[in-house]
Amino acid sequence: MSTLAFIGLGVMGFPMAGHLARAGHDVAVYNRTRAKAERWVATYGGRSAATPREAAAGAEICFTCVGNDDDLRAVVLGADGAFAGLASGALQVDHSTTSATVTKELAAAGAPAGIHFLDAPVSGGQSGAEQGILTVMCGGDAAPFARLEPVLRAYARTALLLGPVGAGQLTKMVNQICITGLLQGLAEAMNFGQRAGLDMERVVAAISRGAAQSWQMDNRALTMCRGEFDFGFAVDWLRKDLGIVIDEARRNGASVPVTALVDELYALLEAAGGGRRDASSLIEVLRRR
Repeated sequence: MSTLAFIGLGVMGFPMAGHLARAGHDVAVYNRTRAKAERWVATYGGRSAATPREAAAGAEICFTCVGNDDDLRAVVLGADGAFAGLASGALQVDHSTTSATVTKELAAAGAPAGIHFLDAPVSGGQSGAEQGILTVMCGGDAAPFARLEPVLRAYARTALLLGPVGAGQLTKMVNQICITGLLQGLAEAMNFGQRAGLDMERVVAAISRGAAQSWQMDNRALTMCRGEFDFGFAVDWLRKDLGIVIDEARRNGASVPVTALVDELYALLEAAGGGRRDASSLIEVLRRR
């Protein structure tokens, strides 16, 4: 068992850190809102730290799961950041969804101190985190990943090393492009079927057994039809991810016209106050037209 730190106890980080504790690891946690860290300790044991540096002190592996590039820099760098608490040979593993640029920046910042940085964004959403069945997409060196992979089994069904630092985030961008296209297609299909007067439960039962099947159809088609959007992955979060995708596409020259279009539709939902609703609420834009 390992001595670990986990920084960022949001809807993903809270259960992920919990799986590590339940697997027998010694876990110290830090969260910007101290009450949430104290609630985690009351639930899982371990200890709460006052700063990222304090949480990371003595840790073999320090995990982060925060909001964006600036949030990540804030908890990793500086006098109270995780790097200041980690010893040479420790791993810094980031589960946030960020740009590939910041991962390379932080890997370079940690290298002189002997800290091995791995970017490791996840897919599977809140339910996947709670059930411990996430997919983890890693970028970094092979030897640190070999040390990390057994620990990830606490909450990952799949964990793959996809290339050097940054490859994990780039893979997550591919994932988000795919999800965005699937949600747009599903929203259009469900809206079309309802306007045509079809029994959508029977329609979904039929088409979900063929080539149209996807996780989004299995889990979101009928909730879309019923107008249920109080769960899952928020519009605000997906728009943040799509902004990262579009910025990276500008850099590498990739064409992402569908992604850009759907981002504009999500902007309409945000403007109407729907930023905290599930991303499947995309169908609401179509219903208003």
